[in-house]
Amino acid sequence: MTYILLLIGFGLLIKGADFFVEGSSKIATMLNISPLLIGLTIVAFGTSSPEATVSILAALEGNAGVAIGNVVGSNIFNITFVVGLTAFLNPLKVESTTIRKEIPFTLLGSIVLLVLISDIALQSGQTANLITRSDGLIFLLFFAIFMYYIFEVARNNREQNPGEDSGKDKSKLGRNSLFTIGGLAAIIFGGDLVVDNATEIAYSFGMSHTLVGLTIVAVGTSLPELITSVTAAIKKQSEIALGNIVGSNIFNILFVLGTSSLISPLAVNDKIFIDIIIMIVLTIVLLMFSRSNSKIGRTEGVILAITYIIYMTYIIMRN
Repeated sequence: MTYILLLIGFGLLIKGADFFVEGSSKIATMLNISPLLIGLTIVAFGTSSPEATVSILAALEGNAGVAIGNVVGSNIFNITFVVGLTAFLNPLKVESTTIRKEIPFTLLGSIVLLVLISDIALQSGQTANLITRSDGLIFLLFFAIFMYYIFEVARNNREQNPGEDSGKDKSKLGRNSLFTIGGLAAIIFGGDLVVDNATEIAYSFGMSHTLVGLTIVAVGTSLPELITSVTAAIKKQSEIALGNIVGSNIFNILFVLGTSSLISPLAVNDKIFIDIIIMIVLTIVLLMFSRSNSKIGRTEGVILAITYIIYMTYIIMRN
């Protein structure tokens, strides 16, 4: 039964992503909003809702390892395997604002995370590394700044491209919104089925909680990003594909960890420092790849995907 539910979950993810991308891209066109902005916000936050759910529930249950490992593991998976596979299927065009602002903002969030968890190294007398409630407020402040920036870009975008919405287009807005919401619901429910049943299977094979958090849970909660970005790439919506990945990583660090640590301070496992440094290095690599001809090509995609396989082998051997 566990395996059957796992397959049902994958089915919901795939079909839900199809509706979600189709609906959200049409809404962007109707409202004269850049598909990149839709990817950075509605699509990114929607596909990151499984990470938020898992990490917040883990914080409530006092399981900091899963809460932090899920976010870091998901971000590494997004940067490497999701970008890699998506670029391999269809090279990703990268907007200049993404190169100059959004990816650097992701990098900033990753560095802030590394600094805030380094209590023992940076503060004398500290005996443990924690993401405290005050750290959570700092994350949420950065998230508020990011949202302000997004709203300003969206407002300027609409002013520069006012367009003319026909009554027919407006009548379709409700239907496309329904497609988007229905697709998102299928993605979330399907992702939940996949994570729960894959985790149960993993525990039956004797995997540790930390390893499950960094692998099964991280990959499972990132399946919406993977399926949505791949679907967007196939539909030639590369702006939504990359915006989804970058926006999800920002959301994961700033909102998910910020909210989780507000609920309960999160104790930091020493091993996670290596993973966070790897995440920072990979974000820099993503920025470098993006700057080359303003696109991420198939070769870069293969390199990123292989990097994730190497990383996965490393953490399985390490744990």
